[in-house]
Amino acid sequence: MFVRILLALIVLSLPAVAGRAAVVPLVEVEGPIGPVAAEYVEDALARVDPVRSPAVVLRIDTPGGLDASMRRIVRAVLRSPVPVVAWVGPAGARAASAGLFIVAAAHVAAMAPGTNLGAAHPVAIGGGDGGETLARKAEEDAAAYLRSLARQRGRDPQWFEEAVRESRSLAAEEALDRGVVDVLAPSVDALLADLDGRRVRFGTAEIELRLTGARVEPVPMGLRHRILRVLSDPNVAYLLLLLGFYGLFFELANPGSIFPGVLGGLCLILAFVGLQTLPFRYGGVLLILLGLVLLVLEVKITSFGLLTVGGVVCLVLGSLMLFKSSAAYYRVSWSVLVPAVAGTVAFFAFAVGKGLAAQKARRLGGQEGLVGERGEAVEPLEPGRAGRVFVHGEYWNARCAESVDAGTPVEVVRVEGLTLVVRPVRGTEDKGR
Repeated sequence: MFVRILLALIVLSLPAVAGRAAVVPLVEVEGPIGPVAAEYVEDALARVDPVRSPAVVLRIDTPGGLDASMRRIVRAVLRSPVPVVAWVGPAGARAASAGLFIVAAAHVAAMAPGTNLGAAHPVAIGGGDGGETLARKAEEDAAAYLRSLARQRGRDPQWFEEAVRESRSLAAEEALDRGVVDVLAPSVDALLADLDGRRVRFGTAEIELRLTGARVEPVPMGLRHRILRVLSDPNVAYLLLLLGFYGLFFELANPGSIFPGVLGGLCLILAFVGLQTLPFRYGGVLLILLGLVLLVLEVKITSFGLLTVGGVVCLVLGSLMLFKSSAAYYRVSWSVLVPAVAGTVAFFAFAVGKGLAAQKARRLGGQEGLVGERGEAVEPLEPGRAGRVFVHGEYWNARCAESVDAGTPVEVVRVEGLTLVVRPVRGTEDKGR
């Protein structure tokens, strides 16, 4: 630790090294804080070159997130080889809940006008509901953690405790007046200009930030992190889960189709990759699966709608219980849940309707398919004596309960073995058809 601080002091005392301009990495913490965001920040801070970079800027705009992920980011900030500047911006951004802890841990805390921070009650961070005792423990732990970070950076610990216990929030100007943040700056460039020459506490020493001519260099997320970020969206993970179940059901119902099975398996794998980064419940997954099974069984079994009702109830309950968090950004949106459930029910209702219609439809093949077909008597038919008729493109032996002349239209009444029982079609009955 001492060697690292000594190296940073030597490097930061120089405006440039080996003729190269200083570079200030810009790491963006945007959206809900989860494992993907934590890994991205950890990797970005671990790759900082203390020889070229006098500081790192964390741009924060977050409604909060998971406690474990927030603590990973805080530890990465505390271990950073160069000072970390947390900037809540641009205008309209916020550092709520877990975001406040990151601001408190930074060596320099800054905000843009028109931003706010606070509301760090642990319910919004952990997403759990473990009763009054556990909630009290979580509150005490969060308050002590924030007080410790605030004292380490020389900020007002009392307000940070109030942000946890009373969900207090402050606008940018109020935060500066209360000593919660150090600087107000409308942009990153203005922030660096304001911080140039400022002395900050880094480890056990005080250093001067030399940012003249420093170039801001954004640190983009890699492809892997971008994919994981999309998959970790609760709505995306939920839809992938449904599509995966659909694909497997269709493959099992029609073995050998291949495409539904492959697509369903891929969607399920991607869904579980996303779910592992989210606070989800296995019970919710099983309820969704049970709901789809009941809807499939409705197609196979006549239950007069009972299986459909049970399937819908299981599907809705499973969708609502899928994620543990009470925070809106870690739940399935109603705008996604309602169309997904309604579309599933409509599809299976359509399938059931078509199945019932197929059962009631007149058979078109085999002996039963001949009943009702019309043709023409090739030979005269007399009661008690069979003759030949031409029906459905074929010649058949036929008999009739009354006399029929050759060329008379006839209709098949029933089939007895290889003999058709027919009746004549005459007059208006023939015309009506």
